[in-house]
Amino acid sequence: MEFKDYYDILGVKPDASETDIKSAYRKLARKYHPDKNKEAGAEDKFKSINEANEVLKDAEKRRSYDELRAGGYRQGEQFRPPPGWQGQHGDAGDGDFSDFFESLFGRNATGGQRGQVRPRRGRDVQAQVQIDLQTAFDGGRTRLSMQDPAGGERVLEVKIPAGIQSGQTIRLSGQGQAGMAGGPNGDLLLEVGLREDPRFRLDGRNVVHVLPIAPWEAALGATVAVPTLAGAVDLRIPAGSQSGRKLRLKGRGMPGANPGDQLVELSIRAPLAESDTQRAAYEALRDQFGGYDPRG
Repeated sequence: MEFKDYYDILGVKPDASETDIKSAYRKLARKYHPDKNKEAGAEDKFKSINEANEVLKDAEKRRSYDELRAGGYRQGEQFRPPPGWQGQHGDAGDGDFSDFFESLFGRNATGGQRGQVRPRRGRDVQAQVQIDLQTAFDGGRTRLSMQDPAGGERVLEVKIPAGIQSGQTIRLSGQGQAGMAGGPNGDLLLEVGLREDPRFRLDGRNVVHVLPIAPWEAALGATVAVPTLAGAVDLRIPAGSQSGRKLRLKGRGMPGANPGDQLVELSIRAPLAESDTQRAAYEALRDQFGGYDPRG
């Protein structure tokens, strides 16, 4: 078998730091990832890069490998482990590794002969995605820019279920890590987060909206347009309403097996007196309600 110089494969120096190794691996993995690079030999190159990273990212494996490499071996030279070699580490990792790797760190648990690697499913990848509240309410399909397992970016079309909640997961089959030896790709698991909305906040499946109203609308009653996630609706405000009162719009919350409601919280806003006539109007109001104490 041939000796593999893992430092040469990743293009780093033997004294490279963990950060240097990680950076070099990500750069090369992006370049040769089978989902992006369809050139002949790209998949073999990708496997070599993964194997080199498997050794150099692990302090114990790297230490044993460095001891061996210090013997003067070079990339491509014929190699046989020295007598009494003690570099075994039991678990050779989960991947399609070369005879050279297995001779140093043990065989993969395939149950077959060396070199006969059975197909392996790629690992699932977890990621987070932020969507706006309107998208969560409407559902449908949306295009999202995501970081792929090798550190690059890709655009995916994602089906958003109507009424999805923050913390729920969307599974994208086959969008995880690439499989080995013809095995299927893993899945991408997207944990959903909801961006803040300037109009609404969530309380479980209920949607809360703070509605500014004028003092005379609160005192005399009125019918006003109220925004909801499904469009504006008319809401009757009862006479004598106070700030903080909540009115319920049944079934206007987040959709689901048990749809939520929209809670409309009233907030009385008094206009500024910007003219003598307006100030006189406030003075007349004060005189009419001279005994009223809002703090008592």
